[in-house]
Amino acid sequence: MSGFTLDKQTPQPAPDAPIVLETVAVRSWKAPIAFGIFTVIAFLLFVIWHRDGNSTFRLSSDGDVIQLPTVVLPSTVTGIVVTILLAAITALSAYLVTTGKKVPLWLITVFGVLFMVGFLSWAAAGKAIPITGLLLGTVALSVPLIFGALGGVISERVGVVNIAIEGQLLAGAFSSAFVASVTGNAFLGLVAAMIAGTLVSFLLAAFSIKYLVDQVIVGVVLNVLVVGLTSFLYSQVLTKNEALFNSPPKFPRINIPILSEIPLIGPVLFRQTIIIYLMYIAVAVVFFCLFYTRWGLRLRAVGEHPQAADTVGINVNRTRFWNVALAGAIVGLGGAYFTLGSVGAFNKEMTAGAGYIALAAVIFGRWDPLKATLAALLFGFTQNLQFALSAIGSPVPSAFMLMLPYVVTIFAVAGLVGISRGPAAAGKPYVKG
Repeated sequence: MSGFTLDKQTPQPAPDAPIVLETVAVRSWKAPIAFGIFTVIAFLLFVIWHRDGNSTFRLSSDGDVIQLPTVVLPSTVTGIVVTILLAAITALSAYLVTTGKKVPLWLITVFGVLFMVGFLSWAAAGKAIPITGLLLGTVALSVPLIFGALGGVISERVGVVNIAIEGQLLAGAFSSAFVASVTGNAFLGLVAAMIAGTLVSFLLAAFSIKYLVDQVIVGVVLNVLVVGLTSFLYSQVLTKNEALFNSPPKFPRINIPILSEIPLIGPVLFRQTIIIYLMYIAVAVVFFCLFYTRWGLRLRAVGEHPQAADTVGINVNRTRFWNVALAGAIVGLGGAYFTLGSVGAFNKEMTAGAGYIALAAVIFGRWDPLKATLAALLFGFTQNLQFALSAIGSPVPSAFMLMLPYVVTIFAVAGLVGISRGPAAAGKPYVKG
């Protein structure tokens, strides 16, 4: 028997044994790299080029019933402490990625808040910043972005890439100004804005769903078309008689009893116009319906796997068409805010790229209504920050402040969002059979 050798056999699974699929964690270093870049910036600004003096943050305005104490922070010490904390968070995020874990959203939020506290303390050294005014401006600038982001989420969740948000906002702004001016009724202007946004969406849906034209190309063409059409009508119609055609009544601010007296939050959220209150409702309704109703389940099924949805009896193209139209109506409300809640009159290209920033908020928010709303608020905050710092005479160059919203947009989408996957069928036309 010594001449024989036995080969060690690999045990084979039983025929009826369950098959276990191994999953490989995909590591994304985007968040740690972005954290590292901002930490280096913080070290240079807050430590190397520190500014002496105290920064004052006023948390209440003179008309508030309940007055919050003013917060005074030493700029240099605050900058050093913030830089140390940012470095610690950067190291923690790198450790999480190394161990195959995901960098949580709350950690990204804490990092952003800390960096902003340090930046404001540095920029406002020896000055005072009214926090209530800063947040009020943030909400005002975020309204069109939030409506645009909600429309973008619905449209892309159902499988249609909505590049035409800019055109829908501009069409809503023009229609609301014209109709409200002629009729003298701001509510009719609001309805006209929704109809205008829906009409632009009809064109997007018809060409991309029925005629299978590339959705991105259709969206870009529609944006150019709406810009040209509204500019032509503005110069040929509105400017001929502005008193009749371009003097819309604005919605007044409505104070919600009790809620409007809450310190800091009350003046910012509950002393607003009806459009902003509609925005609160829209965010809640879209989120609930998208994830907790049959309509939302069908919509998401069409955007993820249209063939499977068709198999169970869902009319894919009809579902896409009407939901894209609904998205346009929601975006149109955001356009109405420009003329009925903010500026008060229509001007050429007054949306100024808000539709594209709203589209970035959709991606940053990972096609979730609540996260997209938070992303839109972030972009609105960066836009308003340039006005606040200019008002207090900050040393930050005005050219940098003008580009700050777009820099934050790029970092948010490319750096902090990590691995992001949109609806699987977004941008892909569906042909039955």
